[in-house]
Amino acid sequence: MPFTPYNEDETIHRHRLDLPHWRQWNRTYFITTRLADSVPLPVMENWKVQRRLWLAQHGIHADAGPDSLPETERNEFHREFTARFHELLDAGQGECILARPDVAEILSAQLISAHETTYQIDAWVIIPNHIHALVEPLEKHTLGSILQSWKGASARLINPAAGRSGRLWQPETFDHIVRSEPQLNHFLRYIASNPAKAGLREGYALGLGNRTGLTAEEVLQK
Repeated sequence: MPFTPYNEDETIHRHRLDLPHWRQWNRTYFITTRLADSVPLPVMENWKVQRRLWLAQHGIHADAGPDSLPETERNEFHREFTARFHELLDAGQGECILARPDVAEILSAQLISAHETTYQIDAWVIIPNHIHALVEPLEKHTLGSILQSWKGASARLINPAAGRSGRLWQPETFDHIVRSEPQLNHFLRYIASNPAKAGLREGYALGLGNRTGLTAEEVLQK
């Protein structure tokens, strides 16, 4: 997948829900989107409060995030909060419906449905209660519209297939503009190793572009 890193000299479009979201055209994003019940609400609220307090103590508004901090403090932030967020997901809480092969097949079809037309999707993984992916919107398509399409279409198919109703996905997605080639490789390794890190021998799906059912080694040898 062609890669253009984040450019601090270009216009950044910022918006915020619970998390800050930065956008630049034709950039690659690492995204994590999770099921609605993947982290208990009190646990998630405490994480958000602690994150805001940490940023405030370092003179940073929560909307801005840690990018303006020196590297040492930025790394500390990611250890305390980004890594912790993913640890909460890897604990495997909630219904974990994505572990079902039929559900994972529905979702993987949605992830690759517009590959090379609306977006380029690189490595991706479906874990029992969340997904990770490296994705680059093409032309004037936005990350927000792509995520909305994935969530909406998959929920309409998964809910009846699984005999369930109600909200499937958490509305907000964690996203990060990839800053550099080394960071891109870091996220690639993270995606490939995530099933093993979560202690899974089954109940997951790894892919690369429109190739599905891959092993971690096959993803890393792209």
